Amino acid sequence: MRIAIVTDAWTPQVNGVVRTLLATRDELEKQGHVVEVISPNYYPSIPCPTYPEIRLAMTRASWVGARIAAFAPDAVHLSTEGPLCLAARRWCIRNDYCFTTAYHTQFPDYFAARTGMPAAWVWRYIRWFHAPSEAVLVSTPSVRTMLMAHGVSHTRHWSRGVDLGNFTPAAPPPALFAELSGPIQLYVGRIAVEKNIEAFLLSPHPGTKVVVGDGPARSTLQARYPEVRFMGPLSGAALAGAYAGADVFVFPSRTDTFGLVMIEALACGTPVAAYPVSGPIDIVTGTTGALHETIEAATTAALTRDRAACATYGAGYTWEASARQFLTALVPAARRSKAA
Repeated sequence: MRIAIVTDAWTPQVNGVVRTLLATRDELEKQGHVVEVISPNYYPSIPCPTYPEIRLAMTRASWVGARIAAFAPDAVHLSTEGPLCLAARRWCIRNDYCFTTAYHTQFPDYFAARTGMPAAWVWRYIRWFHAPSEAVLVSTPSVRTMLMAHGVSHTRHWSRGVDLGNFTPAAPPPALFAELSGPIQLYVGRIAVEKNIEAFLLSPHPGTKVVVGDGPARSTLQARYPEVRFMGPLSGAALAGAYAGADVFVFPSRTDTFGLVMIEALACGTPVAAYPVSGPIDIVTGTTGALHETIEAATTAALTRDRAACATYGAGYTWEASARQFLTALVPAARRSKAA
């Protein structure tokens, strides 16, 4: 199958959307499919306000459409709700091409957290953007329920996976961890206001807090919490070792749709402490972590979980299975007028 994926989020960005699309593309290509990723890298772009790592493509529907048409896809997938996918959406509708979309990010909540404006304003746009798609791909049942409550009901399931060759309990921890007083409480992810990291940093639970990642709030939080170890961004074996060496993984976000970092931590045998919100409620079980309205209580309970059970559970998430779900959710891109 020839699959065109249009996305406003792509390398060199480092986030869950990009990592999901990279892993999905790689797995699809292993299976013999041909994938064309149409990203802002092809067009002039400007930095996104308050999130400069994201480049907003400056393009026209005809330019994006020409690239889609030249590829002659069997299926078209629009992965994000930004300007590039907006242009692709416009071209597909004008030319009677069927397409799917995805809901990766709680953009209404991110918008509200960064601007103080009502999330309801963005939900109107979300409903409008996804309305003409044949299906909206969602990662968890709670996201499906949330979208239905906001008037988006045509959803299909698309879960996520873990690189099990890298994320294992055997990954050697960083040398730094040997110097830290336990329990080691780890956060991995973007350091930004919408991730609610201060809820983790303010937790009075004894031990050492470690933060892996980067983002616009890093310098402020690093100055405000000098006792916290900020390790910067890690990847590959170094990231796996940080997961495996931690006693508990803390996920303080209330605005994520899934949270790849949680299943990576679990695959390394590390239990998860989180709030009982969308994402964690679909992933964390009574044997693999704890959910509570305070991070301290969730951490205390998670530390009692069996690490072998966590690793077994995390190993159940594979990119191979995720790619199969993605393929099942796609629709033929044949022109609607010809298919009718």
